[in-house]
Amino acid sequence: MPGGGGTSRRLLPMQSRFMVCIMSGARSKLALFLCGCYVVALGAHTGEESVAEHHEAEYYVAAVYEHPSILSLNPLALISRQEALELMNQNLDIYEQQVMTAAQKDVQIIVFPEDGIHGFNFTRTSIYPFLDFMPSPQVVRWNPCLEPHRFNDTEVLQRLSCMAIRGDMFLVANLGTKQPCHSSDPRCPKDGRYQFNTNVVFSNNGTLVDRYRKHNLYFEAAFDVPLKVDLITFDTPFAGRFGIFTCFDILFFDPAIRVLRDYKVKHVVYPTAWMNQLPLLAAIEIQKAFAVAFGINVLAANIHHPVLGMTGSGIHTPLESFWYHDMENPKSHLIIAQVAKNPVGLIGAENATGETDPSHSKFLKILSGDPYCEKDAQEVHCDEATKWNVNAPPTFHSEMMYDNFTLVPVWGKEGYLHVCSNGLCCYLLYERPTLSKELYALGVFDGLHTVHGTYYIQVCALVRCGGLGFDTCGQEITEATGIFEFHLWGNFSTSYIFPLFLTSGMTLEVPDQLGWENDHYFLRKSRLSSGLVTAALYGRLYERD
Repeated sequence: MPGGGGTSRRLLPMQSRFMVCIMSGARSKLALFLCGCYVVALGAHTGEESVAEHHEAEYYVAAVYEHPSILSLNPLALISRQEALELMNQNLDIYEQQVMTAAQKDVQIIVFPEDGIHGFNFTRTSIYPFLDFMPSPQVVRWNPCLEPHRFNDTEVLQRLSCMAIRGDMFLVANLGTKQPCHSSDPRCPKDGRYQFNTNVVFSNNGTLVDRYRKHNLYFEAAFDVPLKVDLITFDTPFAGRFGIFTCFDILFFDPAIRVLRDYKVKHVVYPTAWMNQLPLLAAIEIQKAFAVAFGINVLAANIHHPVLGMTGSGIHTPLESFWYHDMENPKSHLIIAQVAKNPVGLIGAENATGETDPSHSKFLKILSGDPYCEKDAQEVHCDEATKWNVNAPPTFHSEMMYDNFTLVPVWGKEGYLHVCSNGLCCYLLYERPTLSKELYALGVFDGLHTVHGTYYIQVCALVRCGGLGFDTCGQEITEATGIFEFHLWGNFSTSYIFPLFLTSGMTLEVPDQLGWENDHYFLRKSRLSSGLVTAALYGRLYERD
């Protein structure tokens, strides 16, 4: 892989064939995954070693927990505070067990998922007994564990604070909070209170460091949107500054992009309750894309309810990922990994490939309009009369992610294709060592996405179709056998482009190279670990939302 010259490795523990680890780059050290009592340690390049022996000057130890939350049997019912606490304490008991397990592995920060304590599908009224009072950490310095009687209705905050002390680690969790307001406030709801979907951060001494209130709600009628977006960062003694946001926030400028742009964070903690949607927005897929696009570390904890399509957590750096995705096993999973304090990004001059690579030379000549690489309707001529016969493949339309994509089929063992929509043109230069009995297609979409949220996207996507018919392109699939070496690129009109990359069995891949060339953004990859499911460049034009 670029940037390290190392190898990729995939680990499939016997208990769950969907638990996957990929390691790339010479900087890879160690990952630990815990499934109940099952522990796997993998060393790369430096040999096997204990997490406790990590290099303090270069790494910290992080954990994320995918939690199958115990849910209210009837979230619409009105219950007492005591009944709500009884349910939440069941989830908090599990959290505490995970903290103590993580503490044995010298974890310095742990992240729990969105909705993990209280659940979901409440009304504004029925969630009220589940809400803690939330003082502003900017105004009040408070240690809930040591000062439990300072504020009423803070039992959940107290337990989380005490967990952080017991585990001697920073702790990030999500809960529902309430804040009273007055009739003089024109935005104050009729019931006299604000209700927020809130992430909290505790230091290892139990102090409430900060809180983030979710800005981009996803059909969450129980909660309010804060008047002003919370742009929250917090500093740690072991890795410097972290940013924080929640779930659906990752697709929007505020707060996700603004926090990264304005506060120069290298690490993000990300509680989420994400329902997977293939081929472009699986949980681990967008988590990894965010880490690669911005050259940061992402600590993502998802809820685990496979029947609802909710799974996929990970500790992601630009060059390696330690993740979990399982649509079959109902059990919880704790991921522990060493993480570089200063992540090395994929994009950069050090990753550039010279023209000695024949495929990259062809790509550069096509982009530059080199007279030795001429395009016409039927073929492309480059370098010693090498030809890619495209036979004018037909253009067709198919629904993908509820959007009407324009696509062309990817036929043959090699080729050069392009397809356009509105102002975006997407291009694919590819070779295949062998042909599989599958249909692949190159698709483009440039427009406003309007289902389950409204936001403007530009997408170039190479996908495996669900069957052999054109109308199956865009369907959700997880297995594939087709191997490609390819360049995928487009004339994007945004700099916010996320590389989505999945191979068979929900395996994450790292591009060999990403970047701009002649006003086109490209992704390059060779030597896939398994069959290609999705390779896409997912551009966001926030100003057009």
